[in-house]
Amino acid sequence: MRLSAAFAAAALLTLTAAVPAAAARSDDPVPDRGLFLTVSGSEDTWIRGLALFCPPAPDAHHPEAAAACAAIDEAAGDPDGLPGDPHLCSQEYDPVTATVTGKWDGHPMSWQKTFPNACVMDAATGPVFRF
Repeated sequence: MRLSAAFAAAALLTLTAAVPAAAARSDDPVPDRGLFLTVSGSEDTWIRGLALFCPPAPDAHHPEAAAACAAIDEAAGDPDGLPGDPHLCSQEYDPVTATVTGKWDGHPMSWQKTFPNACVMDAATGPVFRF
């Protein structure tokens, strides 16, 4: 977990630095809705992450940014309350850990949860971690 925590911290600094740059490119004020999302495999054998700003910019890196923002809105910013996308999953145990760090509606957010496998994570979180 040390690697993912260090990676998340470094990415959060990058995310924080990107906000003023986004403000310079837009007439709209930068929303206080910037999150860094990560997904990592068992014992940090792999990790991926990206920044999600809501509302998403046209050049957003998240492939389902609008749907992810809508899901987080529906959950009132609580990752444990995400509506998800319920579907059947295998019972295979190949744990993945999802994290959220940043701000949502001006409130600091730090969340982490380990799921038995990627399918269970997808069923529980819907489009938020589909990247």
